[in-house]
Amino acid sequence: MKCFLLNYSALHLLPAPEQAYSVQHSPLDPLHQLQAFLEQLILLGLGFEILPNHHPVEGISLLDSLFSFFAYISAKSTVTTPVNEKPLTDTEDDLIKRISFLSGFMMAFKDQIHTDIKLKPNNGPCISAHKSLLAARSEIFKNILNSDDCKAPPTDTDTITLSELSTEELKSFLEFLYTGDLPADKFKKHVYALYVAADKYEIPYLQESCERYMLNSLNASNALDTLDISNLHSKKKLKETTLNFIVRNMKSIVSSQKYEEFASSNPHLSVEVTRAFVEAKF
Repeated sequence: MKCFLLNYSALHLLPAPEQAYSVQHSPLDPLHQLQAFLEQLILLGLGFEILPNHHPVEGISLLDSLFSFFAYISAKSTVTTPVNEKPLTDTEDDLIKRISFLSGFMMAFKDQIHTDIKLKPNNGPCISAHKSLLAARSEIFKNILNSDDCKAPPTDTDTITLSELSTEELKSFLEFLYTGDLPADKFKKHVYALYVAADKYEIPYLQESCERYMLNSLNASNALDTLDISNLHSKKKLKETTLNFIVRNMKSIVSSQKYEEFASSNPHLSVEVTRAFVEAKF
């Protein structure tokens, strides 16, 4: 006879040994797992033999029950905030400090601290930058910098040419790479060039930022330019939104001098505009 110290007053709450085998509980219920565990202990204590493949609760072994019970207790153990304390949140001062901390990259760029690569625009002098930042922001730059020519110790002649960007566009491009943002006036002035560069050098966040700016600033004077660039870079959402805008403002856009120039240089897009207008349901 196996001996266990048990509280026998609780036995009347459990099924008789011959009934215990028919008890059905969900093996996913931790409280029933605990009950199954206790039932098995009591049955063992009373001397009943529990066969390896025959358990009091179908599908639940002694170890399963024990492990489930401790997992349940662990899941219920949580750290609570004292009643008289509030969770810490960022204050305005904290945010200012964080921005100041992150702006260190931009200060290193402006002050040309330990720069080790030159970027050449399509006009004007080269602009120095940091290889590590370029590689972190763009897989294309990373591959370029991993080439044999760039693996050698840095020299004054290490240069990457960005022929699609002017000097001012390159400055804005680098400012975004270093800070993750741009003033609205720079977005307005360079958004198309930045969009092209973001696509070429595979910088999704810059591309998304440019696309968001173009959608938010869409108007009759820039819609055709936006349609053109969205078509060149196969951006479906941007193209569809712009096309719908043009259709809704067809009279003012099509009657402009800009549309005549657009139609002569983009005949296929002009056909798309006409087709969209015909198929539109107002």
